[in-house]
Amino acid sequence: MKPAYLLPLLIVAAGCTDRGASYQPVLDGQPNAAYPSDLAECQTLARDQQHLNRSTKQAVLIGAGIGAVLGEVDNDSDPLGGAIVGAISGGAAGASDAADKRETIVIECLRRRGHPVVG
Repeated sequence: MKPAYLLPLLIVAAGCTDRGASYQPVLDGQPNAAYPSDLAECQTLARDQQHLNRSTKQAVLIGAGIGAVLGEVDNDSDPLGGAIVGAISGGAAGASDAADKRETIVIECLRRRGHPVVG
């Protein structure tokens, strides 16, 4: 793998590790005394959900395949570079979806515990 491709890959991987699970929701009103501990428990529940799940892995593979094809078709590009860029793009999209699911877990968990979460 070319060194120029490593930096974006590392940045994407580092930036996605805890996204969504540390979400701080907006409340309609003042939090009660149980809110801080409930928030911590709900965030832990969300954090326990796999971030690199099956759909994220599929997005990486699809992105790599499309990138490789586009890199092959474009005379100024190379297939490996296209595959790497496609994998990074697909991985970022999949990780973003996983982060959204984690955020939803935090919101729903707090709502079920009786907190007035609006988003």
